[in-house]
Amino acid sequence: ILLGILRKTSGTATVFGRDPWHDAVALHRELAYVPGDVTLWPSLTGGETIDLLARMRGGIDATRRAELIERYDLDPRKKARTYSKGNRQKVALIAALACDADLYVLDEPTSGLDPLMEAHFQEAVRERNTEGRTVLLSSHIMGEVEALADRVSIIRDGRLASSGTLADLRQHTRSHVHALTDARPALPPGAHLVLHTRPEGTCEASGSVDPDQVGEVVAALHEAGLVSLTVTPPSLDELFLTNYAAAGQRS
Repeated sequence: ILLGILRKTSGTATVFGRDPWHDAVALHRELAYVPGDVTLWPSLTGGETIDLLARMRGGIDATRRAELIERYDLDPRKKARTYSKGNRQKVALIAALACDADLYVLDEPTSGLDPLMEAHFQEAVRERNTEGRTVLLSSHIMGEVEALADRVSIIRDGRLASSGTLADLRQHTRSHVHALTDARPALPPGAHLVLHTRPEGTCEASGSVDPDQVGEVVAALHEAGLVSLTVTPPSLDELFLTNYAAAGQRS
């Protein structure tokens, strides 16, 4: 819908304040797109494909093109028919990231890439973001989203389940606390930590804590003679599952 390929059936969608259905041609000069499943022209080489895609949107930064080809370890002389899924994905990523687009729409862009290539992808996205470009990333790889996203939107059955920064999403979820103290701590009411006295005399405290209680709990643990402390906020996987389940109950 944002690319102007499908017409929306309801709601509103704008890109740079314009209608993507009516202004698709103009908008495509300002954005670059990478699909999750890349199909290339089998008789063209990888390099020819990159250049063709670049010409279709008005040009490419030749220096960046060469740098990305080296970074992604792609042989641009091979025919596309010989490429693996990962190499086809690299061609699409290079063609997109070498362009000076204002918006990059990336749909499962690292599908088929090994961990090293995924690290290179994250580096390239951060570079574009530092230059003031916007990246719209759709991904089921939570670690990738957590590493890159300024804002996260969780969608279930075509509806927005939750949206905000990671800090926003974590605001109403519990963090896991694990601590060792010299004495048994006097925890505030409502702090559901399991306390266990170890053979050497220290007390082990473990459990989850509401965000507004973390400060009180840490103060109580410190008062009891803090030996070690780990406070782990919920991962994006946990946030996703929590918000996804809540959206299902609302529907």
